[in-house]
Amino acid sequence: MALETTPDADRLKKRIFIVDDHPLVREWLTTLINQQSDLKVCGEAASAADALKLIGEAKPQVAIVDISMEGGSGIELIKSIKASSHDMPEVAIIVLTMHDEALYCERVLRAGARGYIMKREATKNVLQAIRRVLKGEMYFSEKMAMIMAGKFAEGKTPATNSPVELLSDRELEVFQLLGRGCSTRQIAEEMHIGFKTVQAFNARIKEKLKISTANELLREAMRWHENQFKE
Repeated sequence: MALETTPDADRLKKRIFIVDDHPLVREWLTTLINQQSDLKVCGEAASAADALKLIGEAKPQVAIVDISMEGGSGIELIKSIKASSHDMPEVAIIVLTMHDEALYCERVLRAGARGYIMKREATKNVLQAIRRVLKGEMYFSEKMAMIMAGKFAEGKTPATNSPVELLSDRELEVFQLLGRGCSTRQIAEEMHIGFKTVQAFNARIKEKLKISTANELLREAMRWHENQFKE
């Protein structure tokens, strides 16, 4: 049950915007956040295109964004929000996703996010992350904190555990869409790029993953995609 508040108290609440293409996730987050005395959901979107427009109108302090969504990449959305910062107030972005933090956490932080949460984490971690980024701090798991601290201490990036980590953000997006079973033309439409551009991305992915044929690439992408959602 949401807490009753006066209009003045409501205006003092921090505004949170939710971007996720799953209605149940948006509903769960809205209920969780609106139960808090200091937070409220000011809007939501199911796609990257809608999110960019609506965030500018809603003016939230925090946006919670998934990596995978219909019509665009969460990483590209984060970059777009940061690039549009002169048109809207500063928004602290938290990524809430099923995708492995070992592969994506540093990517989203480089894109401009302030936090990373796996959807399997406890509900209290979501609220902790929101309040932490509102204070200007970062939020990610202890495991990622140790990995990143180790990188800074060594002054270099350790050897990657998977060749997929060598892919650029856009190459990884193509690889992910391949794993979902999308054709080259569907990927072009999803990413708003040309057919030949997707083919060029595929060629670079095959080179980095040391794959020779399109069929091998598709099998590897589908295997990787399935593993992303295993617990």
